[in-house]
Amino acid sequence: MIFTPSPLGSRTLTPEALKTDRRESRKFGPCGVGKEALYLGTNYIDRCFYIPWREVRRVFKRVAMSQGGFSGKGAFGALAYLVVQFGNGREKQSRFRHEADVDKLLALVEREHPNIPTHSAKAERKLADAEAAEARRFLKELSPEAGDAVHAVVDAKVWLEQRPALSNVLAAAAKQKRVVDNIKSGYLYAGAALAVVSVLAALYGVYALILHRTSATYFLLGGAALFFFVLSANMLPNKWNSKKQGQKDWDEALENMRAYLAERPDFPVPAQYAHPIVLERMIRVLREGKAKSVQQSYTVMKKELKALNSSVKVSQKEYDEVVTVKPLFLVCDYQDEI
Repeated sequence: MIFTPSPLGSRTLTPEALKTDRRESRKFGPCGVGKEALYLGTNYIDRCFYIPWREVRRVFKRVAMSQGGFSGKGAFGALAYLVVQFGNGREKQSRFRHEADVDKLLALVEREHPNIPTHSAKAERKLADAEAAEARRFLKELSPEAGDAVHAVVDAKVWLEQRPALSNVLAAAAKQKRVVDNIKSGYLYAGAALAVVSVLAALYGVYALILHRTSATYFLLGGAALFFFVLSANMLPNKWNSKKQGQKDWDEALENMRAYLAERPDFPVPAQYAHPIVLERMIRVLREGKAKSVQQSYTVMKKELKALNSSVKVSQKEYDEVVTVKPLFLVCDYQDEI
């Protein structure tokens, strides 16, 4: 370990236990999940803080919508944070580049530490209210046709969930493609230029330091600060913001899904929209009486999803659903044949 993580709470681990636990922790973005502690990072240093599990009171996701929101304008993305509440009401958050990493971390915490809430107290209340309101919208009795349609979609959902990685990768690839497709080339060119300037400034600072010039410190610190700014702003051209790589990842994820769906020619949605959340929304459409057949439920679900934009207020549950599956539809322009 290059450095020792700093404890955030009042309890600490022994140096030996901390070293082993951090090394073996499962990494998600700047954070990590160990057997003994939860590790948090900053924009520049990963897993530089830790909180023993016995001090963790609540772990949840906090998001801030980027410009564009649910509309077709701008990058469809969000600024995602992992928030940890510990001790006597203290709180610490870490920013993630990819919201999917936060979801994966929370899913692991939920499995391994079921006693730790993975939603904020406010979100828990809203989720309970939303579930009660949703239950009131369901019909008490479905027609035979609608009942058969629900059974068919549920069966397809169970079958799809046997290979959850396919849907997760497809959704992540769509979201990443949506983001990189909206990155302007000038932004990356500017980042590359600033990176070159920062390196040259730092090199001149080293040269000036050798010559004992008073300007050496300014060039060294200024160059380093500029470089880390470019790095943290994701302005350097790399595979994560490359349109070519984004298209490649999407094509590969879609091809894998199509290969799996070849075993189920009667699957109710096109391969590019094959996600359990999409099927769950279709089931709700049927149970609410908005449709009586599988095809009708798909059409209504797609129409409702398309109507959601940045001006529409949704529940926490629906927000989580929409940010997961709407990129699938946006990158395909809601077309069934692509």
